[in-house]
Amino acid sequence: MSTSKSAYGQAAGDTDFRKKYDLDEYAAKAKEREAKEREERKARWEAKMAGKKYHKPLDGSETLTTARSTTHDFSKLVGTSTLVPAGAGVGRKGRGAGFYCEACDLTFKDNHQWVEHANSMQHQRAIGATGEVKRATAEEVHARIEALWEREQQRKKEQIVSLKERLEVRKEEEEKEREERRRKRKEAEERRRLEKEAALKIKTEYGEDVRIEGEHDEDDMMAALGFTGFGSTAKK
Repeated sequence: MSTSKSAYGQAAGDTDFRKKYDLDEYAAKAKEREAKEREERKARWEAKMAGKKYHKPLDGSETLTTARSTTHDFSKLVGTSTLVPAGAGVGRKGRGAGFYCEACDLTFKDNHQWVEHANSMQHQRAIGATGEVKRATAEEVHARIEALWEREQQRKKEQIVSLKERLEVRKEEEEKEREERRRKRKEAEERRRLEKEAALKIKTEYGEDVRIEGEHDEDDMMAALGFTGFGSTAKK
């Protein structure tokens, strides 16, 4: 037995540097995992006997299924090589030669099988989705149509190459900008008119002694500075 001392003055063994594992903790984890696997096997067997396909049960943490936000360009893989483990060519389980799904740990030999799997309930449950789609409201549909229309118009503008077409597009854009400025100017004039009518109505009902907010700001500022006016001091 080694009699060497550690840096803290205590006896050190040859294997003291190794990590210590809690055997009871790992035994409990193994027992829990075996119980889950046993329940899953039972559920799979019951689904098979009933002529149904087994799906992972919901636990309440799933979200509604949404459209994929990313696209996969499978054409980039044409003519490329991929290194795979030696026994990867048997079955779909695990990473092998083909299109791999990390969520389900499955490999598919062509892109059509991969797309079908991505839309299947098995994959939706694996990524934490319920498989149900949220029903869109009328406002969301209109907003989506407007966004698609704007994107299509922008795409058409980018395809314009001749100077004449560009000038016509620029002319249309300037006309839209002028129309927008006219609309804003009319709205501002209408707002000022309504405010003036409201102030006149208040004065008519309550007399001239009523102060309208913002009406005498200039007079109040001049009085605070000690000015009574900017008129001429020349004698008449």
